[in-house]
Amino acid sequence: MKLKLKIWREGGKYPKGQFVSYDIAGVNDHMSFLEMLDVLNERLISEKEDPIAFEHDCREGICGTCSLVINGYPHGPMQQTTACQLHMRNFRDGETITIEPWRSRAFPIVKDLVVNRDAFDRIIQAGGYISVDTGQAQDGNAIPIEKDQASHAFDAATCIGCGACVAACPNASAMLFVGAKVSHLAQMPQGKIEAATRAQRMVAQHDAEGFGRCSNITACEAECPKGISVEHIARLNRQYIASTLGSEKVVE
Repeated sequence: MKLKLKIWREGGKYPKGQFVSYDIAGVNDHMSFLEMLDVLNERLISEKEDPIAFEHDCREGICGTCSLVINGYPHGPMQQTTACQLHMRNFRDGETITIEPWRSRAFPIVKDLVVNRDAFDRIIQAGGYISVDTGQAQDGNAIPIEKDQASHAFDAATCIGCGACVAACPNASAMLFVGAKVSHLAQMPQGKIEAATRAQRMVAQHDAEGFGRCSNITACEAECPKGISVEHIARLNRQYIASTLGSEKVVE
């Protein structure tokens, strides 16, 4: 295939940021989207040009680092598919593809398509943990958990923290991410110790990072590569209200 790529470049030769067009030929249908970018970068390097910076790690849809908005869709047009698992057979010969980074005040651009997502780490540090004794790990079956409860917790735990929910939301809200993390721990007995303050702390950190408020548009669920449901936002709201009305308040 022959393609025209319009790629956001920022840093180096493009200090203010702008779209730069590239023509690329010989694209194989079986290439992944990131492999296509690898081919382009090899050409740019051979031409003594600065390669396009983009994040990647596992390339198996697990790590969540491949944060690209492709033709206006976080991770591209295929539902429940990360950018690294997107293949070029889903595009047409001669098509123009626009590629840009996540857009959010809380995700500042580092270079080109790379954004800084440390805000998610700080939200997790605020309350996305459990208290356990140090030492040898407990046996997996030491605490019996009902199947339905475990399944619902696992659905929330599939969140890979990529930030597609933020990129999809017109308010740049990360409530689907926060909801998944709170919901995961709220349904497990190990998560009950911090349950009274977890939602308060994580929501407060979410707001402090500059993410927007949730307005129930549900674009986050539609674009989430793991299909995380907005039901987890509803559970987050219940956890937040219960902790606010309860006896334990977060006092900074």
